[in-house]
Amino acid sequence: MLRENLASVERKIAEACERAGRSRDEVTLIAVSKTKPVEMLEEVYLAGARDFGENKPQEIRDKYPQLPGDIRWHMIGHLQRNKIKYIIDKVCMIHSVDSVRLAQAIDEAAEKAGIVMPVLVEVNVAGEESKAGIRPEDAEQFVRMISVFPHIRVEGLMTIAPFTDNPEENRPYFRKLNKLCVDIRQKNIDNVSMCELSMGMTGDYEVAIEEGTTMVRVGTGIFGERIYSAH
Repeated sequence: MLRENLASVERKIAEACERAGRSRDEVTLIAVSKTKPVEMLEEVYLAGARDFGENKPQEIRDKYPQLPGDIRWHMIGHLQRNKIKYIIDKVCMIHSVDSVRLAQAIDEAAEKAGIVMPVLVEVNVAGEESKAGIRPEDAEQFVRMISVFPHIRVEGLMTIAPFTDNPEENRPYFRKLNKLCVDIRQKNIDNVSMCELSMGMTGDYEVAIEEGTTMVRVGTGIFGERIYSAH
């Protein structure tokens, strides 16, 4: 079942890339495995997935030693400063940087680990009250502020678009974030590459691909509905 789900998502990604005149290898599929047991991740791994995204640092910490070492883990959820230590040596990217204090704490942990951590700046592009993220109009200044930390590298922007039954409603948000990313890239800020855009989830990733995303975060489309634990 999971193999079929993954194949279906892969097919839709390829078709969206074709519509947009893009190469399939311009888009990274991140299988969002939050709350899912290791057995399910193993099955998706065997079907070909190598990038996995988690919302909670503890889940990465616990799953990491049980799964193959060539998995690229992405921290996509809200990250508290006191939890950075669980993941700093395990993830390939942190997608959800939305404060200078968090960026500074990641920088300090990365220095201790002897690495430079790629990060994305989370932008609340739709201005939703319930969502974290920097306001679009503050994004460039924020990028400049955190670009001074030597042990992180700002590689782009991320957003969580509004939940909607009609993915077309999110097209303007994806377009706006892409434009923002291009605008900041053209400023040639030191230690900032702006080569990645993380936007699009199960309900709207095809539209996100058409609007230039380089990373889609697909959970339900691969793993099925989320399992909520009782505790």
